[in-house]
Amino acid sequence: MQQQPAPGDRAQDPAEAPDAPEKEGLARRLDKPMGALGLVFVLVVLGQSLARETWLVTTLSITGWVLWVVFVAEFAHRAFTARDKRRFWTRNWWQLVFLAIPFLRFARALTLLRAARVGGVVSAAVRGSRSAGRLLSGRIGWLGAVTVVVVLAVSQLLYVLGAYDSYGTALYDAALATISGQPLTAEGGLARVLDIALATYSVAVFATVAGALGAYYLDRRETERRDTGERAGAVAPGA
Repeated sequence: MQQQPAPGDRAQDPAEAPDAPEKEGLARRLDKPMGALGLVFVLVVLGQSLARETWLVTTLSITGWVLWVVFVAEFAHRAFTARDKRRFWTRNWWQLVFLAIPFLRFARALTLLRAARVGGVVSAAVRGSRSAGRLLSGRIGWLGAVTVVVVLAVSQLLYVLGAYDSYGTALYDAALATISGQPLTAEGGLARVLDIALATYSVAVFATVAGALGAYYLDRRETERRDTGERAGAVAPGA
């Protein structure tokens, strides 16, 4: 009997295919470890937004820079070992922007410092989402992990940019908005933009989950019907 795929199994992305130029050798073996570090990076950035004690701020800052160096080294290795470098840079040039964002922290201008904090949150969210894709093959599991990353990223943005005075309230509102599409209680243009974005995301997630479950059960019914027909055909000659 043919083995059933789990509900919502994702088709393998072309970038993850074994013959992809940037997925060879060491780079390919590091896929899952780098994915795990990407999720850790999301938590480190969250901790940096909330930490107040000097020792904790210092520890998280050092950890963040260490992870950043690892990400830069991994990206440089993939770029160097890629067989088709033009294809690699066409698909991955935007990652350089996120790798350069931490340098804005050295700027003295308040605007650039705020941009660095916002950029750090966005960078962590993007890397966390890509990491979930590396670690999880099931579409439902992947969507669940991405949803958690979105909630954390949105709540950090709202808190860092001053839309909420309490991170707990920002996290609560972001979770409700992401899961159910409920409007944020904060006022201002940022909150309104995020309201629309999160409402759209929640509808897309619901539709994707419903479609994945429907496709799984339809495929299962078709397989069972085919197996029943094969068994009936095997029994008939000897009847």
